Amino acid sequence: MSLKSHIEWTDATWNPVRGCQKISPGCKHCYAEVFAERFRGVRGHSYEQGFDLRLVPEKLTEPFLWPSPQMVFVNSMSDLFQVGVPDGYVACVAHVMAMADWHIYQVLTKRADRLAELLSGSLRAAASLPHIWWGVSVEDREYGLPRVDLLRSAPAQVRFLSIEPLLEDLGHINLSGIHWVIVGGESGHGARPMKEEWVQSILDQCEEAGVPFFFKQWGGRQKSKAGRSLKQRTYDDLPQICRRPILERSVRLAFASALQPQVEQWRRGPARVEPRVGANGHVAPVNDFVAAESLKPRQRPTGSVPELETEVLVKRGGASGNRTRFTPFFRL
Repeated sequence: MSLKSHIEWTDATWNPVRGCQKISPGCKHCYAEVFAERFRGVRGHSYEQGFDLRLVPEKLTEPFLWPSPQMVFVNSMSDLFQVGVPDGYVACVAHVMAMADWHIYQVLTKRADRLAELLSGSLRAAASLPHIWWGVSVEDREYGLPRVDLLRSAPAQVRFLSIEPLLEDLGHINLSGIHWVIVGGESGHGARPMKEEWVQSILDQCEEAGVPFFFKQWGGRQKSKAGRSLKQRTYDDLPQICRRPILERSVRLAFASALQPQVEQWRRGPARVEPRVGANGHVAPVNDFVAAESLKPRQRPTGSVPELETEVLVKRGGASGNRTRFTPFFRL
């Protein structure tokens, strides 16, 4: 966890999952993979296993321990909805976000099909909460734009698009049901260029649709030099912020303590998980990019799914405040 993120549109990052697999052109120069693989084999380091997929259940209670409300990018070093993460673990992460409602959570994925499926089913309660924002990455027309339709089909209270890295002119984007758009160019070694007219087209569409627009960066090998100004101004718009007052430290610690049995149960299971194999034997939806990356089939994860049995009675608003019983939002 980092409470001082350098990502322009968030305050902090929270990574109860680490590692991922590439599934589309936007993944080609993944910053998270580059960072993690630097430490492969370094004994005791958080990324000793490089960018291999791992559950990190000891991170689950962190949002209860932070001393102030944050805007939190969930899994900046992974993808919560990748096929290797068990449904029960996704539910546990959502349970924490639902209970620690003094933070704003920004959940971003390229696995829009699984996002839509779970938010329409077992995570429907989380989808309805205004302090949890659900988003998809959009890099191009072929792979990115279909994710927008899948996101729109999910019953989410707040939906957003992270159009980064923007790799081509997207043309018309249906922004109905979308509440925020982020745009940015690719940065780092081998960064693919982004044209100003591509960005301007998205900005024009956002203004016409009344959707808040955030311009993150031009990118490039030295992104700080390129800056983040568009037409001599910066764009830092956000959706409406809706979160509750932070609870007293003693109550937050009680929440964390109540969740500890589930944390321990996940810790006793295999931290390193293998992606579930689909009917066609592939670990991800079949497309040209996956085929080019030559991803190998792996075994489906096994083991029981821990149930969430947390119940904490708290009082909000001082001595005369209403008492609220927090019970599990999700049971799989």
